Order: sequence, then C-alpha cells, then structure tokens
Amino acid sequence: MKYIGITEERPIEQENRLITALLDNGLDLIHLRKPKYSGEKTEQLLLSIPPRYYARIVLHDHFELAEKYRLAGVHLNGRNPHYRPLSNDYIPTLSRSCHSIEELADGQQYDYLFLSPIFDSISKKGYRSAFSPEQLTKAGKEGVINERVIALGGITPEKKTAIKDWNFGGIAVLGFLWQEPTIAGVIRQLTRLRND
Repeated sequence: MKYIGITEERPIEQENRLITALLDNGLDLIHLRKPKYSGEKTEQLLLSIPPRYYARIVLHDHFELAEKYRLAGVHLNGRNPHYRPLSNDYIPTLSRSCHSIEELADGQQYDYLFLSPIFDSISKKGYRSAFSPEQLTKAGKEGVINERVIALGGITPEKKTAIKDWNFGGIAVLGFLWQEPTIAGVIRQLTRLRND
C-alpha cells in the first residue's frame, strides 16, 4: 500500500523539517498543496528541503518548479487542470483528483488518481463522505478501484481494513497527519497509520 501525505494549506512552523521527517520515516510521497502560495514562496519551501527528497515531492501548483527541480510529479486539480511540459527531457508522474467513481474511468492517462472524500473529512469541516460502502465494494470488485486509485478523506488507522477491502492501492492523508505538527507528532501519526 502506498502512503501519500498532503501538506496543510496554511504555513506550518518548521514545515520543511516535518516533511523531511515524514519522508525519512516511511511516507512514499508528499504532495505540496499550497494554493495561496506564490511561485516564489513555493520555491522557498522547496529550497528549504534537501534535494535528495525531490524525487518524492509532487506539486499541486506552479508546475514549472517541478521541471526546474526535477520533482516526482504534478497533480492536476480544479485550479490547474492541465500540464504542458516545457521540455522533452522531463516526464513527471501525473496524478489527478476525482470526486466520483465515474471520473476514475476517464483517468487512464494518469499514473494515479485520488478519490475523495471516502470518509468524512478531518481537515475540512462539513465535507462529508461521497460514497456508500456498497458503491466502493462494487467499484473495487469491478476493478474501477485498483492499485492506481488512492483513497483520500477522513483516513485514520481504523479505516485501513475497509480501504484494503475496497481494493485501493494506497491512502493519502492530510488532517490526520498534521494533528500535532511537531516532528514527534507527525512521525507518531504516520507510524500509527502504517502499523495499525
């Protein structure tokens, strides 16, 4: 199972150190999702992270920085629905957000897809689960949910069994991961997620 972290929108104190700690302790990828950050501020955050981690960082905005720093990939969403490479010598992974099972069928050109919200969101109050267990079971049995589909929304360790049963290839966490934004806190949350 793949484990993907998504940054909080707001700045977090020593965020670069927290990201590094997560990647050192078993997080497969980190998605930098800072929709209110300028390109310059996003670049400052990137430059504060050791370059050895760049191959595990995905951007949601300012895609030119992904190419400049040879990051793992770019994530398409409502704000940035398209990616056009600036050169032929950089091919990032492409991922996309989906909010319906039908959207997954249109995602063959992507390396992986987020499907959300699977459970009631932790980070977005009032953002309720969009799917019944029956819908997810059916989509998993039909192969619509497969190793390329990542569950997002309200993910906690207690929900991993259901996510596996529904055939998801991984989980993406935001709210659960950043509940205690210290190095010890984020490592504890990630460890709980991976081990429970």
